[in-house]
Amino acid sequence: MRIRGTELQARTLQLERELEAKGLQLRPAFFLTDEWQSPSGEAAIGIPFFLAHPRLKALESRMMFETEGGTPPWCMKLLRHEAGHAFDHAYKLSRRDDWKEVFGSPRTKYQPYYYEVDPSSRDFVRNVPDHYAQAHPVEDFAETFAVWLNPTTDWRKRYKGWRAVSKLRYVERLMREVRLRPVPRRKPAVGPEAHTLQSTLRSYYARKLRLFPLGDPSGTERALKRIFRSSRAEDPTDRASDFIRTHQRSLAESIASWTGEPRNQVGRVVAGLAQMCETHNLVLREEGPEPTLVKLSTFAATLIANRLRSHSFRVTGP
Repeated sequence: MRIRGTELQARTLQLERELEAKGLQLRPAFFLTDEWQSPSGEAAIGIPFFLAHPRLKALESRMMFETEGGTPPWCMKLLRHEAGHAFDHAYKLSRRDDWKEVFGSPRTKYQPYYYEVDPSSRDFVRNVPDHYAQAHPVEDFAETFAVWLNPTTDWRKRYKGWRAVSKLRYVERLMREVRLRPVPRRKPAVGPEAHTLQSTLRSYYARKLRLFPLGDPSGTERALKRIFRSSRAEDPTDRASDFIRTHQRSLAESIASWTGEPRNQVGRVVAGLAQMCETHNLVLREEGPEPTLVKLSTFAATLIANRLRSHSFRVTGP
């Protein structure tokens, strides 16, 4: 696996051209790893390995119901975001008092998968999905940097009248200062790189789904067996996991819109349900797809509602 020779190379070159157009000399190092990241303290950008091969992109979509950065516009938004972190790391921007006055303390406690959002807020820019700028001050800066860097966005017009425009103006002033500072010469320490990872795709996805536990597995299993039924066939044609994956997008979008939970969080819960159905070889009942979809959507929404109320994906009911 490598970036060179893939569509990712075109994306990284585009990011470098955008940095050059802004007069910025720093060029973050790029490497393949298991998730989007900019390693702490390093001027580097980690890109998920699955974006480097079409078969892996398809597998990620099947397992997680989305491929984060899977389209050129989405990939560029994420690259600009991670570039914001890389510049912060390289020039220690978040240590500045004026930075803290604009964005807040970088020491604020941080849980990237669970954070409260105000969808109507005009205090934050909107770059990647799920109002991610509201997750933490360092993410607010990275998102603001990404919007400022994007050559296709007229941020002065787009955010006119928003409080977020003051953050964009601050980033512009800050980058004028950065242009005059010498580029850090220390080679970034990156890792873990994809070619050094010692795990199978099966264990990678098992670990990824464990980030979003569904409470008591036995309770969730019992609930799913009320919606679907167990099968002894080695290769059944009406798998419950395939049924969930067929409707995953509409399920995630509908539940997210009504609960206010981030769509990617809801999508991963639905992904966990599909994986559990696959593990226990569950199939559709004879009642048909429409009643099944009603029961499934109600159960998934209940899991999300329970987490909002009790911070746990508890299974309630019979």
